[in-house]
Amino acid sequence: MAAGVSTLQRGGSRWYVNPDDGRIKVPGVTSIVGMAPKDFLQFWNAKLVAEAAVEHRDTVLKLAERDPAGAIDYLKRAPRRYTQEAADRGSAAHDVFERLARGEDIKDRHVHMDIKPHVRWFREFLEEVQPEFLHLEETVWSDEHSYAGSFDAIAKVEGEAVGIDWKTSKSVYDSVALQLSAYRYANRIILASTGESVDVPKWDGGAVLHVRPEGASLVPVECGEDVFDAFLHLRHTFDWEKDGKKRVIGKPVWRTGEQQTGTQRRAA
Repeated sequence: MAAGVSTLQRGGSRWYVNPDDGRIKVPGVTSIVGMAPKDFLQFWNAKLVAEAAVEHRDTVLKLAERDPAGAIDYLKRAPRRYTQEAADRGSAAHDVFERLARGEDIKDRHVHMDIKPHVRWFREFLEEVQPEFLHLEETVWSDEHSYAGSFDAIAKVEGEAVGIDWKTSKSVYDSVALQLSAYRYANRIILASTGESVDVPKWDGGAVLHVRPEGASLVPVECGEDVFDAFLHLRHTFDWEKDGKKRVIGKPVWRTGEQQTGTQRRAA
């Protein structure tokens, strides 16, 4: 996360604070992308809960005997535990990737064992692809569409300017196209070092550097204007979910029967 722009968590979403005035707050790219439907999650969540119940059945049964509510809580939190572990591992890897991309010499003994394979493949990427980094870990800001976000890298790869996102997840998901398009068509980059705003360089395309323990791959990602248009639809959906839907249902102008609340009946 770029240090030059402050963020805060509110209503389950990340908001960026405009450093120019400290008052204007806009939603983050990942929070906006989170508005896209994720039907697969209900099945994935159910699978993780079922796996936790089977793999830790002795623990769960003992806990259920003395604290049924605690056993239920333990099982329902299984997806959250999994995602938190993956997020922690991903954050640690991202930190080392950035330092290596900036040319820092990092000894293997200083790398956590959980991400040593990832670091090995990232070093191989740097040596074989030899990207020329134009920007690393900076914040983009869209004055036109009121959003902000933090990208991993913009680099020259074989003479082309490419926005690159590091991913350590099991798969490369289509949502990354929305992310990259949002970074690509933002109005400016706010530099972490000085707070100065500069133009977003023109991109020739986007890509994901997918780094897993077993290997790494550089995967092209379509992030042009059509994808950005889809992101903007989600930007409007974000406003609806956070504020718009709260104002559409009014108070009854006529009622009859038993539709009064208990408080209203007692007052009558």
